[in-house]
Amino acid sequence: MRKQRFLRAGKLLILLGLLAFLLVPNWPAFGQEQYQLRAIVGPHSFDFAVWEMQAIWTKAEAILADGQAFLDEATRRQLVLDYLAAIQTSSRLNWEIEQMYVNPDIADPDAASQAQQAELAATRAQIARLQPVAEAVVQDQVADILREQGLTAVNETWPPVLMHMTPLPALLIVSPRDKIERQDQFPLAVGLTTPQKEEMETAVLDQLNLSALVVPIGGLATYPAMIMETSNINWLAEVTAHEWSHHWFMPYPISLNYVSDPQVRTINETVASIVGREIGEQVIARFYPEFVPPPAPPAAAPTPSDEPAFNFSAEMAATRIEAEKMLAAGDIEGAEAYMEARRQVFVANGYSIRKLNQAYFAFYGAYADQPGATGADPIGPTLLALRQASPSLKEFMEKVAWIGSFADLQQLAEEMGVGVTAVTP
Repeated sequence: MRKQRFLRAGKLLILLGLLAFLLVPNWPAFGQEQYQLRAIVGPHSFDFAVWEMQAIWTKAEAILADGQAFLDEATRRQLVLDYLAAIQTSSRLNWEIEQMYVNPDIADPDAASQAQQAELAATRAQIARLQPVAEAVVQDQVADILREQGLTAVNETWPPVLMHMTPLPALLIVSPRDKIERQDQFPLAVGLTTPQKEEMETAVLDQLNLSALVVPIGGLATYPAMIMETSNINWLAEVTAHEWSHHWFMPYPISLNYVSDPQVRTINETVASIVGREIGEQVIARFYPEFVPPPAPPAAAPTPSDEPAFNFSAEMAATRIEAEKMLAAGDIEGAEAYMEARRQVFVANGYSIRKLNQAYFAFYGAYADQPGATGADPIGPTLLALRQASPSLKEFMEKVAWIGSFADLQQLAEEMGVGVTAVTP
């Protein structure tokens, strides 16, 4: 009991420390470009301070209650599944109500959808009731696996795994036009319409001659981590571990240089993806074995009449490589016209990409554990090779934590006998 009280007190101290940090004013940068970007974002910006204070209060109440500690494992597991099922029901009801408003044959959609609206209200109440304990259970399950990996302080996972499922802000990603690089990003309010996104992107292009794109995100490494509401337990476990790894890396160069060095940002996000996937798979295997994905069936031998399937990753990698060649040659307009033509090819093959530009690759290329938007960037393959060469996840994390530049990655790869080579799609 004394140990549990100590751990709860530790979590509360972290939350209170973060709250104190948030109450200190963060003075804005007054550079002309930054000022213009902030003016474009304007009222669409996301208020992190308000969200953090609300999330910290919710988590503090859950930590003090410690309700999940008194449940057996079967009950804890079922509570999580009931919570996710309620989210799925909520999504279905929202869709049904929206279809009634879309249908021109329904004269009074509000009256027609009264039953669904009543069920939706009851379902959202159920979600609100289950959420604190369900989140605490998932946090504990992820922490159990991390503890087994040795990622602890005083035999407990540190920092504590904390996440909160919530509607997420979008991000306005800004890149130079003459190269692919995440120059800036701005969190945006929840629920922006497509015209509002287009208006901001166009303003950045017209006023600052920069490439811009508003992108959705699945999680954000605030503390507690901000995670998109989902009914998918596999995705939830993976993203919870992904965001926790950002918290773990916070004092190290791989995190300290995140903002200032685009290559370190890619390294950081790629490592987090590797950690998230590995820990997430173990959480599912341990606590939700029926959700372990079945092995992929062997590919059927192609026949001469078969048309080759459209390979998204290979096509996207080839697109980035060609676009970068054109940009390096100074042909900015040609590269942008090429990316738009390629976007139309992706749309024709079933991929709904609204805009394909430098900012698109600057954002999606940062998650380099999977081929595609990274093009020929060697960071992803090198980090995957480093993980293979490491005897444990803990040792891998402890080594890559000190990477503060691409040169550091090259040096570590050399020390471990791993080559750093570009990728050919």
